[in-house]
Amino acid sequence: MALKLDALTSLPSDGMSGTLVGRAWLPGRPAGPAVVVLREDGIFDLSGTTPTMAELIAAADPVALAGNAEGVCLGPLDAVLANSAWHARSPGQPYLLAPVDLQAIKACGVTFVTSMLERVIEEQAGGDPARAREAREAITREVGANLSQVRPGSEQARRLKEALQARGLWSQYLEVGIGPDAEVFTKAQPLSAVGTGAQIGIHPASTWNNPEPEVVLVIAPDGRVVGATLGNDVNLRDVEGRSALLLGKAKDNNASCALGPFIRLFDQTFSLDDVRGCEVSVRVEGEDGFSLAELSSMRAISRDVLDLAGQAINRNHQYPDGLVLFTGTLFAPVQDRDAPGLGFTHKEGDVVTIAAAELGALVNQVTSSDRAPPWTFGAGALMRNLAARGLLAGPER
Repeated sequence: MALKLDALTSLPSDGMSGTLVGRAWLPGRPAGPAVVVLREDGIFDLSGTTPTMAELIAAADPVALAGNAEGVCLGPLDAVLANSAWHARSPGQPYLLAPVDLQAIKACGVTFVTSMLERVIEEQAGGDPARAREAREAITREVGANLSQVRPGSEQARRLKEALQARGLWSQYLEVGIGPDAEVFTKAQPLSAVGTGAQIGIHPASTWNNPEPEVVLVIAPDGRVVGATLGNDVNLRDVEGRSALLLGKAKDNNASCALGPFIRLFDQTFSLDDVRGCEVSVRVEGEDGFSLAELSSMRAISRDVLDLAGQAINRNHQYPDGLVLFTGTLFAPVQDRDAPGLGFTHKEGDVVTIAAAELGALVNQVTSSDRAPPWTFGAGALMRNLAARGLLAGPER
């Protein structure tokens, strides 16, 4: 199934009204990554002003820095987007990358009631999809209606915890879902995320997995939330369901993190309140004719996004290159794809589109993590590449 990327389907609903920045791989001798900004007359390389996205995000005024830089035009956006589809990519033309580089890639889990209950179900089912329906019915019957109005960390949450423990139903997922402390984990390593048009990887050992469409906060080293993008926090339900201690294996695999298509910086057209009101859609289209489409609202999140950001970066934990933070997902697919009762799982070739009116659309195609292009360009390679291109400045920078 071919991917088709263009400005009409990839950009936010208001087009280029906002401040949209990203990263692209540029051909040349040597070739290398560049920070880019979108403008009405094309996509512009900002390498001469800011060699890394981490530096742009850390600026006192990222919007002014991106807006005032002259830049070099790489051509029309449609051409760069078309060349970003993995199967049609020409190495002699620029293509989009994930819009982050040196930032840490962190994620919050179980921040929505529906997905929180699905984590409990995974745990109760021991990672076996055949047992999930029975566990789902039992748990929803017992606690489903009680959780949607519970404020995490409240006295009501504490009393509910005691009641569930008495019934033998307490779970580590309920602890982070309605307890005082959010779950914050490392999703992927800096520079390992893939961008729109790329393949996303599912560990070949997994037989029960799904996409996780999320709004991702972009956070400066001093803790300022300066923008947002979209992300796919690819999830292996069977692996994590066997044991929460397998979270690293379930979450951090080759090509298992997708971000993009661009970062939308906060300006007069887009704010944190717009993030709070985002409606995120996910569509899965399979080569077997299967299709799935769902919509979720950030208004249903259990914790405010600023609370999540504050739990990730604070006086106890710093990120000198900044971070991006997946805020969790309401999406928890239960639609049967094959046999009744087995729910949804990915198949090779699935096209996944995650979209929000304010942030555009992130499009990727599923493969296994051992068949996706290996990750070879890390922090050391980036530094050597920038030095070879004359883009690393001295202390005065």
